Amino acid sequence: MLLSRRGRVLAAFAAALFLTAGVAEARVGKGSSFGSRGSRTQSAPAPTNTAPTAAPIQRSTTPQAATAAQAPRPGAQAAQQRPGFFGGGFGGALMGGLLGAGLFGLLSGAGLFGGMSGLGSILGLLLQIGLIVLLVRFALGWFRRRQAATAGAPGYGHARSATGGGLGGAAANTGANRSRQAAHPAASKPIQIADADYAAFERLLYATQDAYSREDIATLRRLATPEVASYLMEELTANASNGVINRVSDVNFLQGDLSEAWREGDSDYATVAMKFSLRDVTFDRATNAIVEGNPSAPITVTEIWTFRRMRGGEWLVSAIQQS
Repeated sequence: MLLSRRGRVLAAFAAALFLTAGVAEARVGKGSSFGSRGSRTQSAPAPTNTAPTAAPIQRSTTPQAATAAQAPRPGAQAAQQRPGFFGGGFGGALMGGLLGAGLFGLLSGAGLFGGMSGLGSILGLLLQIGLIVLLVRFALGWFRRRQAATAGAPGYGHARSATGGGLGGAAANTGANRSRQAAHPAASKPIQIADADYAAFERLLYATQDAYSREDIATLRRLATPEVASYLMEELTANASNGVINRVSDVNFLQGDLSEAWREGDSDYATVAMKFSLRDVTFDRATNAIVEGNPSAPITVTEIWTFRRMRGGEWLVSAIQQS
């Protein structure tokens, strides 16, 4: 009887651990990192006081090759820069072509230099080839120096940090805010974020958490990009399949920093580190019993949210990363 009782206790404990692991981090995003940041999806956001580091995005519809292609692989770059036997560029191609033509003549029976005869003709040909190669190398060197000078110009990338009790406002415009420069694709240009934008970011934080708690799919589609909305709907579907419901309440924004703000084509992006508290509890759908969380003990969370707007429209949640 004692062994049977211990077995039942252990089995119940194991089941509780399994269920808890399945619903842990039940708030919006379940503590994962997902979404898209345009061409910066695979690069880390600029660090801020609120979030010095950010977890990489784990789920995204943005192809990794789209951002990885911006920086050539070390091996590929070395292969491009490695000169051939006659050097790189047009001079190497010219020498290789002349050698190829000579070999073709030899194999076809016309001799290495075709119809030429005599030592003087051969020396004259070599002298002309040498002069051509020197001129080509001089021209290529001049063009390369110009390209290197152009490539050395500073690239786009700007991040502003706003610390304090909220996003924007007076704290966002004081001299205490710091600027950070980072190299990013030339296709993106830095933009300014106004107080109205900061207010919109805070509203999206509250509204998204509320819609997720109410399982309001229509509102989530209105607040987030189609990609993020699809991920959140997957989570809500999984909760329903597991017979649980996640309720988030008393969301309280504590601190926020602007990490990056830029434009790509007709889309604006803003990545913001946000620290907030909330009550995050998961209940059994049938019995309303608490499965995970403590309704009387709020937790504090730090996340990095990226917002996107198209053609000057409304901001939408585009990505969520963990700190």
